[in-house]
Amino acid sequence: MKVLKFGGTSVGSAKNIHKVISILESISKSDNCIVVVSAVGGITDKLIDAANKAVEKMSSYKNAYKKIEERHLNIIDGLIDNASKKEFVKEIVLAKLTNLEQLLDGLYLINELSPKTTDKLLSFGEQLSSFIISETIKSKGLDVALKNSQELIVTDNNHTNAAIYIKETETNIQSFFENNNSKITILPGFISKSIDGEYTTLGRGGSDYTAAIVAAALNVEELQIWTDVSGMYTTNPKLVKQAKPIEKLSYQEAVELSHFGAKVLYPPTVQPVLDKNIPIVIKNTMAPKDAGTYISKESTNGTSLAVKGISNIDNIALLTLQGNGMVGIPGFSKRLFETLSNEKINVILITQASSEHSICIGISEKDANAAKVAIDKTFENEISLHKIDPIIVEKDLAIVAIVGDNMRNHQGISGKMFSALGKNNVNIRAIAQGASERNISVVISKKDVKKALNTIHERFFEVRTKQINLFITGIGNVGEKLIDQIQQQQSYLKKNLKIDLRIVGISNSRKMIFNNKGFDLNNWVSEFNYAPKSSIKGFYEKAVEMNLRNSIFVDVTASEAVSNTYAGYLKKNIAVVACNKIACSGDYSNYKHLQELALKYNAPFLYETNVGAGLPIINTLKNLVTSGDKVTSVLAVLSGSLNFVFNNFSDKKNFHDTVKQAQFEGYTEPDPRIDLSGIDVARKILILARENGNVMEIDDVEIEPFLTQANLESNSVDDFYDSLIKDEAHFQKLYASAKANNCQLKYVAEFSKGKAKVGLREIPEGHPFYNLKGKDNIVMFFTERYPEQPLIVKGAGAGADVTASGLFADIIKIASN
Repeated sequence: MKVLKFGGTSVGSAKNIHKVISILESISKSDNCIVVVSAVGGITDKLIDAANKAVEKMSSYKNAYKKIEERHLNIIDGLIDNASKKEFVKEIVLAKLTNLEQLLDGLYLINELSPKTTDKLLSFGEQLSSFIISETIKSKGLDVALKNSQELIVTDNNHTNAAIYIKETETNIQSFFENNNSKITILPGFISKSIDGEYTTLGRGGSDYTAAIVAAALNVEELQIWTDVSGMYTTNPKLVKQAKPIEKLSYQEAVELSHFGAKVLYPPTVQPVLDKNIPIVIKNTMAPKDAGTYISKESTNGTSLAVKGISNIDNIALLTLQGNGMVGIPGFSKRLFETLSNEKINVILITQASSEHSICIGISEKDANAAKVAIDKTFENEISLHKIDPIIVEKDLAIVAIVGDNMRNHQGISGKMFSALGKNNVNIRAIAQGASERNISVVISKKDVKKALNTIHERFFEVRTKQINLFITGIGNVGEKLIDQIQQQQSYLKKNLKIDLRIVGISNSRKMIFNNKGFDLNNWVSEFNYAPKSSIKGFYEKAVEMNLRNSIFVDVTASEAVSNTYAGYLKKNIAVVACNKIACSGDYSNYKHLQELALKYNAPFLYETNVGAGLPIINTLKNLVTSGDKVTSVLAVLSGSLNFVFNNFSDKKNFHDTVKQAQFEGYTEPDPRIDLSGIDVARKILILARENGNVMEIDDVEIEPFLTQANLESNSVDDFYDSLIKDEAHFQKLYASAKANNCQLKYVAEFSKGKAKVGLREIPEGHPFYNLKGKDNIVMFFTERYPEQPLIVKGAGAGADVTASGLFADIIKIASN
């Protein structure tokens, strides 16, 4: 024999009740089943609403009653096809509803709703639903009996939350079922009668309690609780889409998860079956074939995972009682908890420092103000003598807990939890762990709950797949290439590196769009066309508001204003990847500040593309320095743009046309003066000098210009190009000199003995720079370990594809750590 309980959405509509009946029809073929049902979904609230309106002399209570009547009649219409049977059921239901209406009329007249009357009022819901369901089952030709639970369950007179007289109740249940041979027996849940025959109800979770009492009294095979979810989940599936049903739990694990927010079970109501070691199965009415969750005495869940689930409670206030006068003085805890008990305030979490200097407790936020007043009054003498401080109240908090019987057998569980939260800038305000080591609870800001649940779930339950959330600003040539490369590699990264790379924010100087779930990269352009107006501040604020774990801001612009936001991102634990050189080549103090923020907030700041596009130049330098080598000098061609220009310029092709070609093919900035002035190369060698540990500013880099004064003083790009034509003889002279000396023209950056300079050089044949083709870059690191034969990094140093791949490499580097 099995006991099944259906409530909430399971009996919320005719369609769902049909599913219930289908389940019962299937189970009753092999087992007798006792079915406990609650009121039709939402009716309890409607009954209370109607009663309150009646008490408050609002004539609209009649309308509220009519809605209750219509709801039940509509459900009957949807359940029973036979016309005469339907009329019979409606007639009885209307008779019961007439009694309800008379009760509401009485409330309207006497202007009072007592607990005793509340119980009588609420009993209508379960009585009506159980009658309608039993008659519907009977109309299907199934063997069914209806028994009023008020004739079985005996309680005290504590209305709205009555305590059961176990002995009398068990005797009644056993006596009835000894003579009941029906395949299906329907019982209304929640309702009962006192020893004096008064209507009573069983309080919160009352229908579960009814089912558990019956199951324990008859020592049945199992108790099934049917809901709208497929069992107890690893965490809240509304907040964590990767959450999955837990196959098996021990009673203790289920109770812990339920206490900390899992709504499927209310722990006190299932105690009777726990005492009898009767298994509980949580099933989904809407998906009856799903396995659900099996809860029993055994602690195994068919897996080696130490953590079985993650739960949370929102709207928590943290109260701290502290002061030097507490140290070594007994009785403070007793007085604190007595005060809260007298105020009927439930304590959810307790933690105390070993120094005895403070006690922290977590309570419901709604009780915080009353608790503060009561505690301050209790300790007013100690407060006046400055032995302790007035109680400190912190609101807008939440508790997140991990639960598992096997946690005590696994070292490092708490470390993994705290590390995962810390890496995502989730600040822990308090920690509590019981001696059983079955539960580790932390208090965090309420705004961080979703991020925390996703972070912890990813750490303990997902197949080492790490979700990375990208906010990309700047979707010009390089930005679009980056998105294309990410789209191409998404599946590979997920399958081979266990990285779930998602783009959740995209912007340029005009528009911005966001998607919490990540954009479909096949359609992002069409979505972006209809995006709202963007702003640098708005993009930053939205990224912070979304508060996603493992977030990375990717700057694919050359904007100083965008670079000024890096500090804000890093402080919010959002990593920064940039090809924008301004932050790292601007004021040294800002460069250093960003490095310090990255370290302080554990938010990486990577900018490999600042120097060599996709070439690992900065990374190579860092590895040399980290390994203890000392870089003595650097010689480099760092401008793919200038290398392209001087590789294509000759006495047969004028300088103006060569620069135009470089711009057309994407090798220069929209304003080529930035590339040709040498400032861009100066910034790059400055960055390398700083990465080598040198304190330098851009003004410390000597720039030897090869442009004429007219070129440098041009007012616009068009004026600049005009000046190139006028000064062609100057450039041909440079070319002729190099040709006469059998040399190649290269724009070279040098760093040695703490000084840096950039300028055009004639490179002789045989030098590593001589045969540097196209847009290639080359860097030669002379170090104590490489004094004569330098360490050389060489390859394409310009172009949208390679720059995008450099950004991509930095993103993967962060994701892999």
